[in-house]
Amino acid sequence: MDYQDIITIEPGKRGGKPCIRGMRITVYDVLDYLASDMSVEEILSDFPELTREDIRACLAFAADRERRLMSVSST
Repeated sequence: MDYQDIITIEPGKRGGKPCIRGMRITVYDVLDYLASDMSVEEILSDFPELTREDIRACLAFAADRERRLMSVSST
């Protein structure tokens, strides 16, 4: 998945944290909801402005960031 069209980083918004489509909902927020055992359906119900694609983009972003961190630490 190409998350780059969905995940945005704006210096003046949420301290420059990665957000979803320019909204004030961060990737961290979504990952934290998932980690606290909220289902995708519950997140979408609580935040109707989000889509399933947004949540998948958050996961893809986190996986890519982890992959990049692992490649830096192994060199």
